[in-house]
Amino acid sequence: MSKEEEFRKLYEEWRRKTEELIAKFPERKEVFVTSSGIPVERLYLPEQLDDQYMERLGFPGQYPFTRGIHPTMYRARQWTMRQYAGFGSAEETNKRFHYLLRQGQTGLSVAFDLPTQIGYDSDDPMARGEVGKVGVAIDSLEDMETLFEGIPLDQVSTSMTINAPAAILLAMYIAVAEKQGVPAEKLSGTIQNDILKEYIARGTYIFPPQPSMRLITDIFAYCSRHVPKWNTISISGYHIREAGATAVQELAFMMANAISYVEAALEAGLEIDQFAPRLAFFFNAHNNFFEEIAKFRAARRIWAKLMKERFGAKKEKSWMLRFHTQTGGSTLTAQQPDNNIVRVTIQALSAVLGGTQSLHTNSKDEALALPTEESARIALRTQQIIAYESGVGDTVDPLGGSYYVEALTDKIEQEVYRYLDKIEQLGGAVKAIEQGYMQREIHKAAYEAQQRIESGEDIIVGLNKFQIDDEPQPEILRVDPKLGEKQKEKLNHLRARRDSAKVEQALSRLRAAARGTENLIPPILDAVRAYATIGEICNVLREEFGEYRG
Repeated sequence: MSKEEEFRKLYEEWRRKTEELIAKFPERKEVFVTSSGIPVERLYLPEQLDDQYMERLGFPGQYPFTRGIHPTMYRARQWTMRQYAGFGSAEETNKRFHYLLRQGQTGLSVAFDLPTQIGYDSDDPMARGEVGKVGVAIDSLEDMETLFEGIPLDQVSTSMTINAPAAILLAMYIAVAEKQGVPAEKLSGTIQNDILKEYIARGTYIFPPQPSMRLITDIFAYCSRHVPKWNTISISGYHIREAGATAVQELAFMMANAISYVEAALEAGLEIDQFAPRLAFFFNAHNNFFEEIAKFRAARRIWAKLMKERFGAKKEKSWMLRFHTQTGGSTLTAQQPDNNIVRVTIQALSAVLGGTQSLHTNSKDEALALPTEESARIALRTQQIIAYESGVGDTVDPLGGSYYVEALTDKIEQEVYRYLDKIEQLGGAVKAIEQGYMQREIHKAAYEAQQRIESGEDIIVGLNKFQIDDEPQPEILRVDPKLGEKQKEKLNHLRARRDSAKVEQALSRLRAAARGTENLIPPILDAVRAYATIGEICNVLREEFGEYRG
């Protein structure tokens, strides 16, 4: 059999399997055409086919997944439009959630305030001045119940950007679902739960690395048995990029962290195919359009090879890199904020052309404040226009085969492996973080980028060129300055009403579990159900695990 015949056989096999899949999950249209009536095929292939094509690209939905993790991609189902939202109180954020769902959002994404992110109650002295400022304040199950009031949790996918106390917020979500009569096995969504990037770039850590990794692997184990549809971690390059990393560094450092999580789970006794299918990733999308597309494509190929060849995963789902994308917050300017709509559109389009599974588009005013309803709606409409008017989702991987995109994809892959080799020499991601290697690389890249902007080598429209005088001040969202006092009152009422003995019993059980080796999620769930607060639960763990000081 010639190479051409062999390839055609593989193609026919792929086409047959794809047709079987479409019989179960139909595409959005029977026939896709351009505005001129020209038919749009599901997949486009080169005229001359060779071994290198199958090794580097292959077919969508098949190893190495360079061209996408699903055979039909957006022809069957659009990406999840998941606008990140959260500010002030649970009541206010609940209203914003309902507003966004009415506007056509298809998934929820929760932003928590800084005290919640680092495990302090709103009445803690450490929380003063920060309650509800950069996200919603969640102190207890009571707040979580309010946050999701009127939202059936078996019908919506929820992403929660929470790391150090991720186990507690997940437990609260499970407990809210129980009160709605929704079993945990029906819940779908994601917790970020990526502590290593906090040590590298973001800083909302609580505990030292080892107990933090224990919490993560406990979540893996618990969810694999009880919450099987839940993505147990969203390994994040987003915040690494926001700290100043390049596209290559974003991908390399998140892959190094992912390797560490996999190794930790294996050391904890989990089977690779038991937890790997629920690992997810979180990317940034910046302005260099083709580099971003190539980054997403290279990421799928690297992950597939790592899981299959290095870790010996057998399930195809373990090889698939599934990812969420958020447009680049650090690319937005306070000057001429309407320009940010254009930036976000370019970034969102790169994520779609790169094959993202879900997407958040930043609002134009986020360099100034939390987004208003109007700017959040424009950001959502940006996704909807790409989805329903542009036609870019009518064929799979439309830029596959581009000389430029394929060369960039290969080059990014090479540069990522160069970084991974260096990190391996340092002893892995945790050791590299402890030695400050990744942090130094990011700081260097950020400094060089800033130098290029200040010298005018890189042009940022409205910032260092094409400025205007006397810009009008846009309307911005302001959080109630009295929110902290209101949250304190709610906490006082909660503590007066709840069963204190039950709380103490649950916290004592958690303390004993922390001192031993049992899975921590069941005792955390019991504490949450007893209405122990996030601060009370984290304080028990602080006392047992210690705090990381950087």
